[in-house]
Amino acid sequence: MPAFAYFCASTLLALAQGFGMNMIAGNLPQFQGAYSATQTEATWLIAAYLAPNVSLSVALIKVRQQFGIRTFAEWSIGVFVLVSILHLFVTDLQSAIAIRFIAGIAAAPMSGLAFLYMIEKVSPQHKLTYGLTAALTNIALMPSLTRVLFPALFDLGGVHALYLFELGLAMMAFGAIYLVPLASPPRAKVIEPLDVISYLFVAVGFAALAMVLTTGRLYWWLEAPWIGKALVVSFICLAAAALIELNRKQPFFDIRWLTSPEIVHFTVVLLLFRLLLTEQTASATNFFLILGLQADQLTGLYSVIAVSTVFGGLLCALVIKPGREPHIHLFCLALIAIGAFMDSRATNLTRPHDIYLSQGMIAVASAMFLPLTMGQGLANALKKGPNYIFSFIILFLATQSLGAQMASAAFGTLITLREKFHSNILAQTITMTDPIVASRVSQLSAAYGHTLTDSALLKAEGTNLLSQQITREANVLAYNDVFLLISVLSAGAALCLLAHVTFNAIKNRIRDRHGAEAPVAA
Repeated sequence: MPAFAYFCASTLLALAQGFGMNMIAGNLPQFQGAYSATQTEATWLIAAYLAPNVSLSVALIKVRQQFGIRTFAEWSIGVFVLVSILHLFVTDLQSAIAIRFIAGIAAAPMSGLAFLYMIEKVSPQHKLTYGLTAALTNIALMPSLTRVLFPALFDLGGVHALYLFELGLAMMAFGAIYLVPLASPPRAKVIEPLDVISYLFVAVGFAALAMVLTTGRLYWWLEAPWIGKALVVSFICLAAAALIELNRKQPFFDIRWLTSPEIVHFTVVLLLFRLLLTEQTASATNFFLILGLQADQLTGLYSVIAVSTVFGGLLCALVIKPGREPHIHLFCLALIAIGAFMDSRATNLTRPHDIYLSQGMIAVASAMFLPLTMGQGLANALKKGPNYIFSFIILFLATQSLGAQMASAAFGTLITLREKFHSNILAQTITMTDPIVASRVSQLSAAYGHTLTDSALLKAEGTNLLSQQITREANVLAYNDVFLLISVLSAGAALCLLAHVTFNAIKNRIRDRHGAEAPVAA
C-alpha cells in the first residue's frame, strides 16, 4: 500500500475527529440559537465532550496493545460512526449533552489512529521528526479548518447539516480503516486489575476538573457551590490514583518520574506554551465575537491561520534536529511575543484583516512547538523504557487538553475582571452635565425619534446605547490587557531561555577547555 494512502487515511481521521471536537467549541452562539439555550447552558456541550475525552486516550494505549491495532481500529471507527448517526436525532439541549458525552468517548481513539497512520510508512529514524511533525501539524490544522467550513455548512442546513457532514467524514474514515490496514505488532497482556482502578480514579478526577475549568467562569468561581464540590472530588480521585501507583511494582504511570526535576521542568514548558498559545485559540477569536462579528466574517482569518500552520509544520520538519530545541523554542517565543504585542493595540475598529500577520506568526510558533516538544519528551521516555511512555502520554494530554482549558479559564476570568475595572473607570468620567456626553446621548437617541415621542424615553434609550458603547470599549481594553500580558510573559520566557542557553554554552566551553588542558598538565 503506498504511503500516500496512509497520509490520506490519517487526514480523514484527523478531520473527522477535529471537526466533531471543534464545531461546537468554535461556534457556540449558533448552537445556542439552535437549542434555545443560554451561553452557560450551551457550554455544557463542550464540558460533556471533554469530560471523558481528556483521560480516555491514556487507557486506550494499553487496550490497543492487548487487543491489537487492527481490532482496536475497527471497533473504534465503528463506534464513532454510530455516535455520528445518533447526532442526527438530537432535538433538544439535554439529549445533545448526552450524545456529546458519548461522542467524547467515541472520538478519543481518532487522534491516536490519525497519528499511527501518519507515521506507518515513515522510516524508523524519521518517525520522531518528519512523521511526528506531519501528524501533529495535521491535527493542529483542524480547528481553523473547521471554522472555515462551518459558515457554509451552517447556511446549508443549520445544525443538522453539520451533523450530516460529520457523519460523512466518519463513513469515509470507516472505509479508509478497512482499505488501508495498519501493521499490527504482537499482542501482549498488559492490562492489570489495578490499572482499571487507577484509570477510573484518573478519569473521574480529570472529568470533574475539565467541567470546572470549562464552565466555572460562567457560573463564577465563588458563587456556585458545586464547583467547590467538584474540585474536592477531583483532588480526592487523583490523590487516590497517585497513592495506588506509588505502591505498585509495575505502575500504570510512574509518579516518581513525573515529579523528578527534569520532568517538572518539561511540564512547566508545556504549560507555559499552552498558556501563551491561548491568545489565538480563545482570546483573539472571542475578541471579534465581542465586537459583534459573525462566523462567516472570520473565515479569512482562519484561512490565514490554517496556511500559517502548514507553513510552520513544513519549517519545523526542515529544521528539527536533536540539540536545536532551545533555539527553536526561542524563535517561537519571539514570534508569540511580537504577535501578541501587535494585537494589544486593537480598537473597536479593528477587523480580522488587521491581525492576519500577528495571528499568522502565532500559528507558525504553535505548529513548530508541539512536534519538537513531544518528540523530545518521547525520546526521553523511550530511554527510560516502554513503561514510561504511558507516564509521558498522561503528562502530555494533561498539559494540552486540561492545560488549554485552564489557560482559557484563567484568561477568561482576567478579561471579566479587567472589563469591570475599565467599565468603572469609564463610567466615572461620564456625567449627564457634561455637554459632550449630553450631545452624544442626543445623537444616539435620534435613531428612535420617529417611533418615540416621549423625551424621557428617548433619553433613556440614548443612555442605554451609550452604556453599551462603554461596555464594548471596556471589553476592548480588557482584551488588550490580556494580549499585552501574553506578550510580556512570552518576552520574559524568551529572556530566561536565552540566559539558560548562554549559561550552558559558557559552562560547556569551560568544561571543554579544561578537558583539553588536562593532558598537558599531566
